[in-house]
Amino acid sequence: MTALYPPRLHWLDPRNPQEPFPPVEQALSDPNGLLAIGGDLSIHRLLQAYQKGIFPWFNPDEPILWWAPDPRAVFIPEDIHISRSLNKALRREDYAVSLDRAFASVIRACSEQRKEGTWLGGNMQLAYLELYRRGHAHSVEVWRAGHLVGGLYGVAIGRIFFGESMFSRADNASKLGLVWLCRQLAAWGFPLVDCQVASPHLETLGARQLPRAQFQACLRQHGDLADHVPGSWRFDLQVPDSADHRPRANRDATASPP
Repeated sequence: MTALYPPRLHWLDPRNPQEPFPPVEQALSDPNGLLAIGGDLSIHRLLQAYQKGIFPWFNPDEPILWWAPDPRAVFIPEDIHISRSLNKALRREDYAVSLDRAFASVIRACSEQRKEGTWLGGNMQLAYLELYRRGHAHSVEVWRAGHLVGGLYGVAIGRIFFGESMFSRADNASKLGLVWLCRQLAAWGFPLVDCQVASPHLETLGARQLPRAQFQACLRQHGDLADHVPGSWRFDLQVPDSADHRPRANRDATASPP
């Protein structure tokens, strides 16, 4: 991120959530992908952004910054890399995994674990919680002995899942959630999981980089909001779900973050 905003960047009117984004081709190359500033975090604005391959990323003391980097880091769900140690963890099944069971807890845990900054502030958490309530955002939870030990969340538009953040409180916990999510998305015919910007950690799991033009072409083909039926997700694969590990309390996934 940057605190210096070049004058040619587009400023979005926070009073007008209907205002369109500029074309993603206008994004800066340095910093890579910075496209626009300002606007709001309304449901309409966020859905418009994701459908165009744009996402918000900013610190709480900054205006909202909107990004569309080139290249784009993605997972092909069928091709996620499973290391020997991760495969052993998958086969042990000493955990339970669920979808949309504890969204608020997942996003709160993701915000607490960020070491590179505090970008996932209260306003961002509330915005994604509202997306969840309306059936557009989803979480994956990994449980052990009744406790939430890992997970991730993101947004679904059409048949594209836009991963936002993940956390882990036990070895391999977030990876287990990611693997089961990818297996389920592959079964549902999702061709891509967006993970925004490459990192060594993501690359060890099989993330690859697509040129922005190729990513946008995939969005046009598979990311039509009209093709998405909002609602809560559940696994229809057979997943680890031992009663020894499932949450023991009735967790309110719609509770607001603190």
